[in-house]
Amino acid sequence: MTMLVPPWLEPLLNTAFFSICRTHGDAARSECNMYCLDCNDNAFCFYCRSSKHKDHQVIQIRRSSYHDVVRVSEIQKVLDISGVQTYVINSARVLFLNERPQPKSTGKASSHVCEICGRSLLDTFRFCSLGCKLVGIKRNGDASFILDSKNEVALQRGEGISSREGRVIQSSKKEELFGDQLREGSQHDIYPTTPPPPPSNSRRRKGIPHRAPLGS
Repeated sequence: MTMLVPPWLEPLLNTAFFSICRTHGDAARSECNMYCLDCNDNAFCFYCRSSKHKDHQVIQIRRSSYHDVVRVSEIQKVLDISGVQTYVINSARVLFLNERPQPKSTGKASSHVCEICGRSLLDTFRFCSLGCKLVGIKRNGDASFILDSKNEVALQRGEGISSREGRVIQSSKKEELFGDQLREGSQHDIYPTTPPPPPSNSRRRKGIPHRAPLGS
């Protein structure tokens, strides 16, 4: 299992984020929303990063509907995220750190569900979050978080995770990105304005032409 999961992942998933930093509590950006993969310790704020983790590998945690998420562009550099449901929230691609409570049934069954918690998914992914993929690895050992050389080459080329399960799916609920948090957007952000119908090309049929009478 140690070959399939990096040592910092489980502590990351168990860390509580968005508390106020004890050292920089009076500052504007004092929320503890960062995690150092080298130190593998508690969350810290923007100012702690500048002073204590300047040359370390750090990822930033954001929040969507009161749940912790991380941008795909950050996490895919250090983890194989294939099989985990991703969402497009405006221009930011994110995935959830941990399992979320299952919403109330809408009466419409989904053909794709998380293998661990049974949450409805948007497409043929296996897991709803990094936490559920971790449980799946511990249980079955048929997945991995470790990037292989092929994935690393793809990332260097800017291709990202290109497996079938790693396709980015547009979230059914659009949200707006404000600073470090992802919040629900307005109805106008969800649906684009309907363009006016094109002008009709139909023309009135001309009457039967009549030849002028010839002069005498």
